[in-house]
Amino acid sequence: MIRFLLKGLLRDKSRSRIPVIVVAIGVMLTIMLHAYIKGVMGDIVEMNARFSDGHVKVMTKVYADNISQMPNDLALLESDELTGQLEKDFPDMEWAQRIRFGGLIDVPDENGDTKTQGPTMGLGLSLLAPGTREPERLNLMKSLLRGKMPSQKGEILISEEFSEKLAVNPGDRVTLIGSTMNGSMAIYNFIISGTISFGTEVLDRGTIIADIGDVRDALDMPDASGEILGFLKTGFYNEEAALLDAEKFNASHRPGTDEFAPVMNTLSEQGSMGQYVNLSNNLANYIAAVFVFAMSLVLWNAGLLGGLRRYGEVGVRLAMGEEKRHVYMTLIYESVMIGLAGSAAGTVFGLFFSWLVQKYGIDISGLLKSTSIMMPTVLRTHITKLDFYLGFIPGLLSTVIGTMLSGIGIYRRQTARLFKELEA
Repeated sequence: MIRFLLKGLLRDKSRSRIPVIVVAIGVMLTIMLHAYIKGVMGDIVEMNARFSDGHVKVMTKVYADNISQMPNDLALLESDELTGQLEKDFPDMEWAQRIRFGGLIDVPDENGDTKTQGPTMGLGLSLLAPGTREPERLNLMKSLLRGKMPSQKGEILISEEFSEKLAVNPGDRVTLIGSTMNGSMAIYNFIISGTISFGTEVLDRGTIIADIGDVRDALDMPDASGEILGFLKTGFYNEEAALLDAEKFNASHRPGTDEFAPVMNTLSEQGSMGQYVNLSNNLANYIAAVFVFAMSLVLWNAGLLGGLRRYGEVGVRLAMGEEKRHVYMTLIYESVMIGLAGSAAGTVFGLFFSWLVQKYGIDISGLLKSTSIMMPTVLRTHITKLDFYLGFIPGLLSTVIGTMLSGIGIYRRQTARLFKELEA
């Protein structure tokens, strides 16, 4: 019977073409919206990961316990060797060394005396190393407002608001006054190569970015790093994968009584980021559930109307002596076939278009007044495992339920009245 019904659907396009197209479009929109919401909500997590937390972060145990103080005297030693080992043991991640520091920026006048000063929070990362992905990861090129990117040692980027406060411009010389890794005073001269926008008031007040080599020289930290950040090569934070890597690393580097032993923490284990991750996941699922429910109502009505349109056909079949149960079951079987075909087609197209947006993105930089580090300029979707079967919920179940409800009327029809209906 299944083969007979399938042939009927293929030969009678009016019974299959429109319903399949409607289901396919509904499923495609459901998948694309869910992937889009996951991508947009995940951008908040990803921007924090790229700037400060990473998907995982390797630090000394005592540094992790006092991370809010940026204690560079507790930094990782021989960090280049450790980074090489991490790249070997965890090839699914990209690794980047970072140094966070604080201090005072002094601006001299023409006589070398102090003209202006301001407290600063600095970030040392790989800007000059061949093949480095740090500028791209932090969106530095697009966030550049004036000047140029650092191209040689001794050059730094400074926030635009901070540069206005200090009355400095690209090309001016400034002096960093701070503390070395060993606790002595650090005085180091920099040249401002450009100004950038972070998009966050706290960072825009007084943040500088320098090459990690210069920061090591300034703070007397040869081959040392405060943090080593790991980023999954998939481009998205995966809690399960990050936890597995962290457990593997911590199992092989048991700190014991050595407070300077390295430890690896995942993004969700750092500060309040765990709450942000859970919030973004739950909110995305709630929004998707509302849309799935709305789309289910649409496809439910489509199945209901499809069954009502065939009321005359049902009457003829009953008048010819076909059992009511058999007519009812054939309608359900047909709706299952239509739902499966439409859901499969909609899933394929939905995943395809979502993949295009995930890979290439939608550039919205032209809609923004000014690009900033903490504001994504390219919108991307994020395809998850749920997207491979999510569309079958409204596509198959709603279509079948709509047909089942419309088919209930079959059992209420009286054979004696069929001839009057057919004559009309």
